[in-house]
Amino acid sequence: MSTPLKPLRWYRELGERQGRLAAGAFLVEGERAIRQVAGLHPESVTEIISVTEPPSAYHRYPRRLVTESQFRYICHTRTPQGIMAVVRAPADISTDTLPAAIGRKALLLEDIQDPGNVGTLIRTAAAFDFSGVVLTESCADPLSPKCVQATAGTVLSVWLRRTSKYLELAGELKDAGFTLVAADLAGGDGPSVLEGRSKVLLALGSEGAGLSEKLLSLADYRLYLPTAREKAESLNVAACGAILMYLVSQAQQ
Repeated sequence: MSTPLKPLRWYRELGERQGRLAAGAFLVEGERAIRQVAGLHPESVTEIISVTEPPSAYHRYPRRLVTESQFRYICHTRTPQGIMAVVRAPADISTDTLPAAIGRKALLLEDIQDPGNVGTLIRTAAAFDFSGVVLTESCADPLSPKCVQATAGTVLSVWLRRTSKYLELAGELKDAGFTLVAADLAGGDGPSVLEGRSKVLLALGSEGAGLSEKLLSLADYRLYLPTAREKAESLNVAACGAILMYLVSQAQQ
């Protein structure tokens, strides 16, 4: 007996947080991003939705062909690519318990609300071999369509924790030997403070307000990047994060 098809609305509702929470799943759009997810976490892909027959590499998964208009109804990108995957959401993403394997480099994002910035930072963290990302509840949802698109399929390449208890997690990481380095325009520490740090938690703040005083008070160092402030007051948080993550990675080599 065949399994009844889900209504198209079910897939469309995965674009909203409540829909994702109810289904325990999210969407990954585009063949390149799907290939990235399926390559590292094949067990997380539960279904392939496409306009034409998908590549043979995806024939192991349940597949559903839809019309172009149906696909446009489901998808949330401006330029639909004709293929998407339904992916199982990490069960621990909304918990306030750190994973057993926390790694040596982690990122903390405080109240960064632009999904493009959050997704880009997650992608950059994966590229520089950061193990995980802690996010506040005011951050953009890392499983939202715009954020997932910006990660280019790397959203499951790091452990994620989105929680109101991020300060507690920062404290636990410090207890585990991590040095908490806060990106701060008014900071007094240069990149040299990264030298010799075997474990680093790098904290980045919101686009407008920066890091909170509570988080800054926990920081071991307040790191700033010397820039030509008379030409540009500050860097975009994703650009700043990319530079700092590179510096952290170089310092640990």
